Amino acid sequence: MASRVEIDEENESDGGMWELEKKLDQPMDEEAGKLKNMYREKKFSTLLLLRLAFQSLGVVYGDLGTSPLYVFYNTFPHGIKDPEDVIGALSLIIYSLTLVPLLKYVFIVCKANDNGQGGSFALYSLLCRHAKIRTIPNEHRTDEELTTYSRNTFHEDSFAAKTKKWLEATQLRQNALLILVLISTCMVIGDGILTPAISVLSASGGIRVDHPNMSNDVVVIVAVVILIGFFSMQHYGTDRVGWLFAPIVLLWFLFIGGIGMFNIWKYDSSVLKAFSPVYIYRYFRRGGKEGWTSLGGIMLSITGTEALFADLAHFPVSAVQLAFTVVVFPSLLLAYSGQAAYLMQNPEHVVDAFYRSIPGGIYWPMFIIATLAAIVASQATISATFSIIKQAVALGCFPRVKVVHTSKKFLGQIYIPDINWILMILCIAVTAGFQQQSQIGNAYGTAVVVVMLATTFLMTLIMLLVWHCHWILVLLFTSLSLVVECTYFSAVLFKVDQGGWVPLVIAATFLLIMYVWHYGTLKRYEFEMHSKVSMAWIVGLGPSLGLVRVPGIGLVYTELASGVPHIFSHFITNLPATHKVVVFVCVKYLPVYMVPEEERFLVKRIGPKNFHMFRCVARYGYKDLHKKDEDFENKLFNNLFMFVRLESMMENFSDSDEYSLYGQQTQQSREGLLTNNGDRCTSDLDVTVSSVESIVQVRSPLHTKNTITSSGRESNQTEVDEMEFLNSCRDAGVVHILGNTVVIARRNSRFYKRIAIDYIYAFLRKICRENSVIFNVPHESLLNVGQIFYV
Repeated sequence: MASRVEIDEENESDGGMWELEKKLDQPMDEEAGKLKNMYREKKFSTLLLLRLAFQSLGVVYGDLGTSPLYVFYNTFPHGIKDPEDVIGALSLIIYSLTLVPLLKYVFIVCKANDNGQGGSFALYSLLCRHAKIRTIPNEHRTDEELTTYSRNTFHEDSFAAKTKKWLEATQLRQNALLILVLISTCMVIGDGILTPAISVLSASGGIRVDHPNMSNDVVVIVAVVILIGFFSMQHYGTDRVGWLFAPIVLLWFLFIGGIGMFNIWKYDSSVLKAFSPVYIYRYFRRGGKEGWTSLGGIMLSITGTEALFADLAHFPVSAVQLAFTVVVFPSLLLAYSGQAAYLMQNPEHVVDAFYRSIPGGIYWPMFIIATLAAIVASQATISATFSIIKQAVALGCFPRVKVVHTSKKFLGQIYIPDINWILMILCIAVTAGFQQQSQIGNAYGTAVVVVMLATTFLMTLIMLLVWHCHWILVLLFTSLSLVVECTYFSAVLFKVDQGGWVPLVIAATFLLIMYVWHYGTLKRYEFEMHSKVSMAWIVGLGPSLGLVRVPGIGLVYTELASGVPHIFSHFITNLPATHKVVVFVCVKYLPVYMVPEEERFLVKRIGPKNFHMFRCVARYGYKDLHKKDEDFENKLFNNLFMFVRLESMMENFSDSDEYSLYGQQTQQSREGLLTNNGDRCTSDLDVTVSSVESIVQVRSPLHTKNTITSSGRESNQTEVDEMEFLNSCRDAGVVHILGNTVVIARRNSRFYKRIAIDYIYAFLRKICRENSVIFNVPHESLLNVGQIFYV
């Protein structure tokens, strides 16, 4: 395969770490085009689309679908004074469902997904790729050439360019945007706590309809038992849970739609005039302030909408749209209309409107389905919580937690044990503490409307910077969204003291945790950047680094993508020996949903060849999985060997001692590069080793002369093949060197900084997962180097 090499000289001090980029000709361009199409345009067969749409019912729409259990009761907690109010409330419900879930989210916001990933952090990652707003600046220009980076360009004089410059102008605006994303994320986590509480408690309350003398404590106990069972099932994964729950939810929607049609026919078909928005005006004119505050109950009809967007990681957009338009939306309209028709004749039954409106012959079967559907409703927000926590961890905004991928087919389906049990405890506490669904409903509404407002602001930036929409369209979308959502927000403010404070406290707690963790991570990164060792100091030590070079390979883990980290100088200052081969490994997450395997690693040589020092940067997206086996280490060495081979082949192009490999090539292009003068083609499989015990020594077709010294004992060893040398060092053993860093605030720091760093951040560092666990380092090969950072 034809190829060409371009040399790009750039100093290390300029922040550039790669002095050599390998770019392939047109055949590689075609391959890259195929890769981009494969990742960006996910096309599903009709059968698979129907299957995923069916599964999405059990995962995505459970929360939105069970709202009929409690909407009318929370809208009229003090009873219905005028039957016309029922029609006004129904009209508000109809237009809320149409404007927010259907038009805004299903057909607009869902299209702003990051290659199938939804939620606030997915929107934030899109913005980070189109503007320099990341607070941890560990990206490099080569990252922008990933096939999954997908960043658009725009004219310098365009409105998008002006918005970009305005956003990048000050650190304050970038921090404000990050805080907005964190607030939205924390409110979604609050939804994950409140949804199971209100859904299960409302469904369990159906027992009292048939047994009116039953104590409310019994209902609460039943709800708690159901919740414990539900959270205990989460480890089976979304795929299995979806197959289990989807039939239940489909049956639920068919039943509530059918019962709604029956009630419209039996009680009062005049409720259908609620499709006229005139009755909304009459409702507010007649109700006054009480009618305005009742919007807090109306808004519960659209709860679960934000979970719909966050759960896109589990299912494709087309499947979610199909399920909503064909099944969910018409069923909900019929269900609410049927309840309204029943309440027109029986306004005194508003407390148990859902159960009272069920025909007597199917009451108990419907009660069982409702209870099961309430359990399913919790799945939507739980799955959404898992997705956004995973994204937050990858972007450095949440302490490291264990993430379990529960499906081999769909990597977006995950389970986080620690978060699952925390949510269960808080959910039980809310259920047992409030005991009344009206108070939980007030809290629920507050969380939902804040998330929607945050999404609106983020979507405004997405439409400008990513979609390049005309400013008039952006203004129209933003204005309509804010009119609806600010109206609801003003209503829920009246109910903060009636339970609405709960999500605010929950969100504030998680916001404190996330922001302090991000702040501490940022300060640690800045300290390492400022304290990194100069290349001149390393060269001055000589090939032996002033120490005894012992057999083996040392993998030094660092967060820096350029420069020699302080941990290495600290290590060689306190120990009299280091390994013959040293590799600085940087594992960093980029604001992309995934990094293809063939583009994951970047390799660079540090110093002269006889130093045998390299840097390897492993790049991940927030959806990628860091596997629990030796796969990472094997791929790291595989790319290191590949770099040495390509370096030997390309050394005639430059007399520089420093090279790098930009690892964006397909398997076929690698095979073409490794073919030498018609010799047998050698693929990377030839240099891949499955374990330390089964070393395969590979001789490169080109040999390099090296001089290896170690305290003067080893010298004048010429004509040594570096591939053979690296294999022999790996055979001698691999040691993983990690920094055990303690971050302490300076003595002259303000008191709030000392509290954040010395107490909160230190506590989070103790309880989060160790780096050795994240990187799957064997205990017998681990070497921790302690150091203290004063920030």
